[in-house]
Amino acid sequence: MRVLPIATAIAVSGLLYMVVIERDTLNAALSGGSAEPEATQEAPADTATAETGGDDAPLIRVMAVVSEAREVDSAVILRGETAALRQVEVRAETAGKVVNEPLRRGALVEEGQLLCEIDPGTRGVSLQEAQARLAEAKARLPESRARLAEAVAQEPAARASILEAEAGVPAAEASLAQAHAGVPAAEAALLEAQARLPEAEARLKEAKAMIPAAAASLNQALANVPAAEAALAQAEAGKPEAEARLKEAQARVREAEISLNANSKLNQRGFAGEIALASAEAAFESAKAGEQTALSGVKGAEAAVEQARGNLEGAKAQVESARSQVESAAASVRAAESQIQNAKAGIESARSNIESARAAVESAKSRLEGARAAVSSTKAALEGASAGIETAKAGEENALSGIQSAEAALATVGKDIQRLSIHAPFAGVLESDTAELGALLQTGGACATVIQLNPIKIEGYVPEQDVARVMLGARAGARLVDGREVVGEVSFVSRSADPVTRTFLVELTVDNSDLSIRDGQTAEIAIEAEGAPAHLLPQSALALNDEGKLGVRTVDAENHVRFQPVTLIRDTRDGVLLGDMPQTVNVITIGQEYVTEGVRVEPVYEEVTQ
Repeated sequence: MRVLPIATAIAVSGLLYMVVIERDTLNAALSGGSAEPEATQEAPADTATAETGGDDAPLIRVMAVVSEAREVDSAVILRGETAALRQVEVRAETAGKVVNEPLRRGALVEEGQLLCEIDPGTRGVSLQEAQARLAEAKARLPESRARLAEAVAQEPAARASILEAEAGVPAAEASLAQAHAGVPAAEAALLEAQARLPEAEARLKEAKAMIPAAAASLNQALANVPAAEAALAQAEAGKPEAEARLKEAQARVREAEISLNANSKLNQRGFAGEIALASAEAAFESAKAGEQTALSGVKGAEAAVEQARGNLEGAKAQVESARSQVESAAASVRAAESQIQNAKAGIESARSNIESARAAVESAKSRLEGARAAVSSTKAALEGASAGIETAKAGEENALSGIQSAEAALATVGKDIQRLSIHAPFAGVLESDTAELGALLQTGGACATVIQLNPIKIEGYVPEQDVARVMLGARAGARLVDGREVVGEVSFVSRSADPVTRTFLVELTVDNSDLSIRDGQTAEIAIEAEGAPAHLLPQSALALNDEGKLGVRTVDAENHVRFQPVTLIRDTRDGVLLGDMPQTVNVITIGQEYVTEGVRVEPVYEEVTQ
């Protein structure tokens, strides 16, 4: 067991106890072994001495100085290193064999200077193929647009056809209604023609009955010559009237014929109905019958004349006259028979008109169905035209898509060809050799590394308590390890702190035209900042409080000790510059290690030249 170390430890512990706990007793012992108030003894210059106050309390004498703050240059000092302004590893964007001679490291290159040239291979053929495809796609576009224009042009015609077909439907319906209306008229005409037949038959019987009367007249004429002469005169007088009636009947026939022709033409053109045409035909037949009647009247008158003449000429003439009357009666029979034939023909015509009216109904129905079918057909044509437009639009879009696809392929091939030449992105120095002649570069393969050293950056990290004092554009200087000093300005101050060191990156930009400063050299940096008030005090005046904060002990107006936290601005040969202190302060320079905050002391002030 070692006794000496243990004894030494015990002695040190006892000494610390006396210094810390029994400090007043120790001071009294050192001052002469007496604690009387009136006994005083001057302490050495570098130690504190105790005195008795007016209230018999021991006071600690300390050396202090009245310090006045002054404006000092507060440059921010930090260490850092140089760094290239830019550094890029140029890589290939396409694969191929290098076909140019390499540039060696250290060579100066200009912006845009060729570094690596890659063999184009079959890319030229691909470019021509892409150009041909683009030309082909562009050639298809006019045809697609022409088809679209044609389809668009067909749509108005289809719509017009729909309108025309729809307009024809009411006309067809009107024609059908008119045809339906013509059937009853034709049936009425048939009934009328059938009603005329018994009348004509009665006239035939009447005419046949006239033959005996004519014979009797012949006999009477033979017997009555004077009556014949009178009858001759009467007959001759009645002949002009009969002729006038004949002309009137002939005029009526011509008028009825003209009306019949006009109604027939109007009916054919659709401007007159079947009833009007049937009426015109009946009028024509009636006029013809009247003409026959008038003609019969004329002939009767002539026969009367002849009869009268025959009566005058004699019996033979009377016989001839009687025979003429018999012939006239026969003619009446024939006329009546003709009227019967005409009535029967009217019946057949009326029946034919009924069939025509019914056929017109069927034709109108067919036209109506045709009009409706035309509407459906034109609507289908419109749908086809619309579908054609959509198809043409799709064709145009396909043509445009083909053009875009061909242009994209052409741009891709052109871009790939442009990537065959790898150029320097900026002026600088080659940090590595470019790729060797004949080397196969893959996509992403390194061609060369280019760094820019002019201007050059000097990087350092500023503590968070000083970062607010560093401003962009502030002048700054740096001293390199070889002793050279350079001047520049602050070009960047980080807004984000390093998560480990809690410091902020600061960059200076310095001229390096001769490229003498290299990347990665150590440098001491000084950055100009605004001046700040500071106190110049000896480093020995610094102390730590119980919380470990850096500061100095001061004396207030009642000579009590106070602890003043400070900020260390920088260390100089004459002492330390401290900030965050009042403009005037009494700082204890000797004896501060023997006093604590709140203790009353007796300060002795010394003259300090700041």
